[in-house]
This record gives sequence, structure tokens and C-alpha cells, in this order.
Amino acid sequence: MPDFSVDRRGALMAAAAAPMLAAAQPAIAQPPPGRDPSGDAPTPDQQRRMKWWHDAKFGMFIHFGLYAAHGRHEWAMEMEAIPVAEYQAFTAGFNPAPGTPRKWAQLAKAAGMKYMVLTSKHHEGFCNWDTKLTNYNAVNFGPKRDVIREYVEAARAEGLHLGFYYSLMDWHHPDGARCQTDPAARRRFVDYTHGLVRELMTNYGKIDILWYDVSWPLDAEGWESEKMNQMVFGLQPDIIVNNRNHLPGDFSTPEQTIKAETGGRAWESCMTLNDSWGFQRADDNWKTPRTVIRNLISCARDGGNYLLNIGPEPDGSIPPESVRILSQVGDWMKTGGQTIYAADPCQVSRSAYANFTRKGNTLYMHVHFWPGTDVSISGLKQKVLSAKILKTGQSATVSQDGFRTHVTGLPAAAPDGPVTTIMLECDGAPVQDTDYVRINKPRAGIGI
Repeated sequence: MPDFSVDRRGALMAAAAAPMLAAAQPAIAQPPPGRDPSGDAPTPDQQRRMKWWHDAKFGMFIHFGLYAAHGRHEWAMEMEAIPVAEYQAFTAGFNPAPGTPRKWAQLAKAAGMKYMVLTSKHHEGFCNWDTKLTNYNAVNFGPKRDVIREYVEAARAEGLHLGFYYSLMDWHHPDGARCQTDPAARRRFVDYTHGLVRELMTNYGKIDILWYDVSWPLDAEGWESEKMNQMVFGLQPDIIVNNRNHLPGDFSTPEQTIKAETGGRAWESCMTLNDSWGFQRADDNWKTPRTVIRNLISCARDGGNYLLNIGPEPDGSIPPESVRILSQVGDWMKTGGQTIYAADPCQVSRSAYANFTRKGNTLYMHVHFWPGTDVSISGLKQKVLSAKILKTGQSATVSQDGFRTHVTGLPAAAPDGPVTTIMLECDGAPVQDTDYVRINKPRAGIGI
């Protein structure tokens, strides 16, 4: 069995190793004023840094680690209480083929995604880069290559923004749990953690996103999260950071649900394509392309982003169902993307068979259950100047009576799929008031 002892490369001496690593780096510039947000309304600096992200709307999450070689869920080490020595053996089967990160990036681009976030270290503790703080990494074991570097180069080659996921929780490090009650262990583990994050922020050029995860077992004070973020901001002045290290960060991260923030705060809904983040060979509960598109529309409508996950197999290949689903989504995005990228928050939302996005005064009605030759919107307050099917350019007729906006002259069968979009040009920013309709629409007497 290979020697995976954490102290082999100094991680048990992290209290000494991390400061030495820090000393070897250039001095960190001070972050600009207001760089560490309060979680309230966005600051001007946030608005500047996050414009590309708000415009992008759609990104790819990638969970890739030793759990792929096990193929039984990314939490299996804990859920199945697998001993550390037994789990470490999965390094022998973790062998991504050269060039596979480029295929991830190519699929992301083909699907209409604008950025990628890859797991640098998941809860299992295995590092996907050439870290100097532990030998438990992808250069010493498994692929014997720096997976992070390959990923960074692949994303840049496809013109995509890129980010790193980093799990604060660590099931492998000997101080990962005892840091909760042992001050010396906490000091070692926090220095180790800050040292790993420093490497990620230093060794790969410009990084766009840092995506923290699972802060167990410490709070913000225990992790020294303010200090860690200040280091990150100094090394990467334009980076955006999420809220999972017990600080507000730049954006919130609802998981497996779509839940808009209030007050203008940025948010991103992260979801799996099936029920697993990492490769799970038995998980066949795949979302349909229609469901993915509907979720993306809901996020864009409410001012958020959609971070959709793939879990590559241990050789780095993408499960065929993931390719099929994302390819169909990409086909839709060739036309539909214009209704998603840089979309404005849309107040119109109520329909039994459609959803909505908008840009300025243009309302996009995304019909996922095509009803036939006409569609209607209740309570639209603005006058509609024109209507047409986005995919075909076919014009439609619009009538309005103060309660119903009625679009007629549509084909009986959906002209494209899995969602058909009707573009409505309005005389102002579209607003819907269905309560007005409920209260004021004329009613009949008793009987017919």
C-alpha cells in the first residue's frame, strides 16, 4: 500500500509549512475598499466584478475525484464508513486520460455554458493539483498529472471563465475533525487549509470564482475566514467568492432548488443532472433536457444563475446520458440563448404551461407544454406591439382586453422543442397582476 501519511510532505507541520509557503510568495496587495461585502445590496465593486457572471447565467459544475473510481456517490467514504486505507486504494483506478478536461470544456461550450467550476479538493481530502502540503494528490497518485492545470488550460482554450470548488471539510487529514476541540490541531489544520487555498490562487493565473463548500466543523472565527478571504482577494482582485465559509461572500448558493434572493443579492442554483454529484454508476434518475431548460429559464427569470453538474467517470469521460442531455440543451440554446444571457429580472411568472424571461421591454414566453393554436397571459399590464415565434420568425396576432393577452394564429403543433419561445414586444417593461384579474374580471350571475 502506498504511503499516504499526511506528514510525508509536511502537512502535519502545517503551522510551519504554511508560513514558509507564504514567505516564498510575493507580498499580497491590499484589496480595494468595500471588497469584502456585507451581504446587503451589491457594492459598486461587486457590480463591476460580477457583470460577466450575471450576463453568463449558465455554468458547468464538475465533481471529479477518487469517488469516481468507487462509483458509489461522492459521500460514500463517510456514508459507508470506508476506512481511510481502503479508500486510498481508489487512487489506482483514478486515471483520467490526457485531454479529458478539454472534452469537458467543449461540452460546456456546446451546451451554451459560459463558465466552469471544478472540484479541486472534495470532502475526501484528495487534491487534484500539485500541492506541496500533502502527497495525497493527483501528481503523486492516480493520474500522476496536475488535473487542475489541465482544466485551467482547457477552459481558457474554449473561452470560458473558470473557478475552483474547495471543500473546507476534510475526511482524510488527521486534524480534520479534532480541530473542533483541540486548539493545536485547529492551528495546524487552518494553516494547512489557508496554504492550499493560497496555492490555488497563486499557481494558475487569473481565477474567476472560488466556490467554498462544507465548513464543518468550524465557524468563521475558527476558519479565520476573514483572513482567508483577504488573502484570496489580494492574490485575485477580480475573483468572486461564494458564501459557504460562514461569510456573506458575493453570491448565495441554493442547492438542488431554485430560490431567488431578495434585495438585489446575487445567487446561483447548483443542481445535479441525476441525483449524484460525483460519478454514480447506478444512478439513472436523469433530468430531461426540457427540465434543464425550464430550470435555466426560472433562474434567469429571477435574476440568478444555474450551475449544472456533471460527474465524469474515473477515466475522465463524461457519462453518455450527460452528453445527450447537454447536447440537446445546447441545440436549444443556439436560438434560446439570446433570451437567457444578460436577461433582466422578470416579474411575469404565472402560467399553467409557460415560463418567462425578459430583456428590457421584450417579454419571452417559453412554452413547455404547447397548447395548440393560441396561448394567453393573464394580467399583463403593458400593451403588446408585436408577437412572433422566436425559432421560425412566424408572426402571431395579439388581442388584449385589459385582463387577457391572447396570442392567436399559432401552429397546432409545437414548431420546435423541447421548449418553444414566443417573443412579445411591449410598450414598457412587462408587469403581471393576476390579483387584478381575479378581483375585477367580470363575473356571471347565478347560473348561466
